[in-house]
Amino acid sequence: DGTRWLNAEEQVAWRAYLRGSRALEIALDLDLTAHGIGLSEYEIISMLSEAPDRQLRMSSLAALVQQSRSRLTHTAGRLEQRGWVSRLRSEDDGRGVLLSLTDAGREAVESMAREHVSSVRRHLVDVLTPEEVRVVGTAMAKVYREIKGVDLPPMPGGGG
Repeated sequence: DGTRWLNAEEQVAWRAYLRGSRALEIALDLDLTAHGIGLSEYEIISMLSEAPDRQLRMSSLAALVQQSRSRLTHTAGRLEQRGWVSRLRSEDDGRGVLLSLTDAGREAVESMAREHVSSVRRHLVDVLTPEEVRVVGTAMAKVYREIKGVDLPPMPGGGG
């Protein structure tokens, strides 16, 4: 039927990726629950903290964090209730909506950042060799490019 089935080595690699990536996301999420926040919420306020003027268009932010616009809107609502973000009309065209990190949101990110980066190191970076970290980054950038048809979006503020 033309199906290119996975060979044994590919099957092992695929299943290791699935289980490892899910376990990693759960571990990172769990480590943030002490702050009453999940990984997807942290990622949003972290991206905003690195952006010029601590704000991004909702559409750009949705692309960065790989969420649908409706899911981002829902998550932004929870962050807004906490006083960590606010929504603003774009002055450029009046139609777009910007999500802006408040001072309270900046303080929240700063209080969580050390613990989060320690979690990333403990569960991923320090488990791998520096070469493996580079290979994972390169491989996942290729996967993203293949699926999305574009390179990974640049980090807000010009970071790598």
